[in-house]
Amino acid sequence: MAVTAAGALYGAAVPGVETGRLSAWGQFRRNRLAVAGLAIVALLLIAAVGAPWLAPADPAKQSLIEKRAKPGGKFLLGADEFGRDILSRVIYGSRVALVVSVLSVAVALSLGLTLGCLAGFLGGWTDTVVMRATDVLLAFPYLLLAIAVVSALGPGVLNTTIAVGIWGAPTVIRVVRGAVLVARETEYVSAARALGATALRVLTRHVLRNVLPTVIVYSTLFMANAILVEAALSFLGLGVQPPTPSWGLMVSTGRDLLLVAPHVATIPGLAILVAVLGFNLLGDGLRDALDPRLRGGL
Repeated sequence: MAVTAAGALYGAAVPGVETGRLSAWGQFRRNRLAVAGLAIVALLLIAAVGAPWLAPADPAKQSLIEKRAKPGGKFLLGADEFGRDILSRVIYGSRVALVVSVLSVAVALSLGLTLGCLAGFLGGWTDTVVMRATDVLLAFPYLLLAIAVVSALGPGVLNTTIAVGIWGAPTVIRVVRGAVLVARETEYVSAARALGATALRVLTRHVLRNVLPTVIVYSTLFMANAILVEAALSFLGLGVQPPTPSWGLMVSTGRDLLLVAPHVATIPGLAILVAVLGFNLLGDGLRDALDPRLRGGL
């Protein structure tokens, strides 16, 4: 017991942890849907990073002679109402989706981890103030809150990212607080306190470390929601502005052409569907892999 407590205090390796990590990876690999989700996310990342080399044409180049061209021939996925190559715009649109999702997760985690850890670990009036403010924000319909933030800051990629991050922060706060409340009552935290560890050391070295798996899983699932919210804001004209390629904006501009050129709206819509599905499958797979109860415990 003394060895375990000392290891908990000074960050020494605990027997079985490495084995647990390997079994978590093995659990993840056995989940075919999770691997498929990882493959989709990897393709999204490749498309976003390699857009200048993968896109067959300039996404902003117009050709009114070839507007609303059907898929095939010169335009593999067709052309939009301005004769722009849809495939190129979908590839470049993955950049916006990935940037907004990653940066909005960073904003949500910065607020959520800080306030959630303080509320769960300190308790008392800190917990009361943080959670009541969180309840107020959660009372707003999710899209309405994002619209309010964008309306105050103005449209654009950066402001959309901030809006999505603020929208997601209250849920992160609740998730982190719940995980901290569970972690602070565990035996290894009690042992660390008994050995004289400060509150800050206990929080950063032990409580936060055991909250991270929950945060990782939620972050992955949050990225899927971030893509949807960004697409919704762009669809409403409050997010990414033309001529920047955005999947939501492409769906918005193509909705009036559904009867004559359905591919203009349906192809970026399918891109949103596949991206969200990939992040959801990946998040579900990580949740199962990082849950000790599903892999025999540590």
